[in-house]
Amino acid sequence: MNPRATVPSKMRAWALTGTGSQDRLEFRTDWPTPTPGADEVLVRVQACGLNNTDVNVRRGWYSRGEPQPVAWDGSELEFPRVQGADVAGTVLEVGRRVENLRPGQRVLIDPWLRDRDDPHNPGKCRYLGSECDGGFADCVVADGRNVHAIESDLSAKELATFATSYGTAENMLDHARVTGADTVLITGASGGVGSALIQLARRRKARIVALCGADKRDQVAAIGAHAVLPRDPGDLGRALRESMGSERVDVVADVVGGPGWPRLIRSLARGGRYTCAGAIAGPRVELDLRNLYLHDLTFTGATVTPPGLFARLVRYIEAGEIRPLLAASYQLEQLREAQRAFIEKRHVGNIVVTTKSDT
Repeated sequence: MNPRATVPSKMRAWALTGTGSQDRLEFRTDWPTPTPGADEVLVRVQACGLNNTDVNVRRGWYSRGEPQPVAWDGSELEFPRVQGADVAGTVLEVGRRVENLRPGQRVLIDPWLRDRDDPHNPGKCRYLGSECDGGFADCVVADGRNVHAIESDLSAKELATFATSYGTAENMLDHARVTGADTVLITGASGGVGSALIQLARRRKARIVALCGADKRDQVAAIGAHAVLPRDPGDLGRALRESMGSERVDVVADVVGGPGWPRLIRSLARGGRYTCAGAIAGPRVELDLRNLYLHDLTFTGATVTPPGLFARLVRYIEAGEIRPLLAASYQLEQLREAQRAFIEKRHVGNIVVTTKSDT
């Protein structure tokens, strides 16, 4: 039987029609179901996680004041676009040149889509749900190299918490060369990336100091932080000394930025490393260059993950070395409500939307 005979020609999808408010998100029931090319896979989406990129793109945050809305990499945005990068689902169809996957397999999708001829060049990477349609829909197409089979007892909505948050966190820790000899200060510790950083830094046997809101302290401590401090501890050096015995840390893993940023830099020991993958409290910060060069600090940004990192995460999941932190799940039709809850930041972990109630 022709496999396309079992795939509906139309599907449900959320189409982002431009930058602005949530009114620019339109729920469609007549969106064309994509057809996989020879090197691609059609995946039935069971669940898709939310992340800051979805919100930033919709709001035009990456445009930096320019009149033309742009994507995370500065390229021009194309509308309409189906967003959603964190896909968990099952294989529906495989292209004729895809050899390692078969219909029915449970899969996760690596959201960083690399150039086939130059896969190690971050300048040629695209992001699922940004430069091509993503997972806020019944189905999605992705390059077969990005579709990873997974053996796990976790539900689809639990699996949909991993891709972006844990991939970003592992990339940050790689950039900062974190080992068991380090003390790591993590900002935004209750969010998706922050909570992933805690687990992945613990996996490396590092000591962890987490910053988060007071109402989330117990939940963050339960994830594995050795010390949990208020989001704005006032005298950060004193708070570190009282909780960890030293005013200095080896690594700052930051997704917050904002007005408290200079205190983070002052907390770094000589030779310390700062790594950043977000700026939810504000992208503009004040840097005293004397703190940078007189203390031999290293600053890195972490966005595009390298080839091989996602496969590493899949191994961690299958081995039970990291666990999902599912804060809430919503039906696909409720994406706007899910995004409002995500923006309010009252949760710990990740929020996902599902295409069925039993995933």
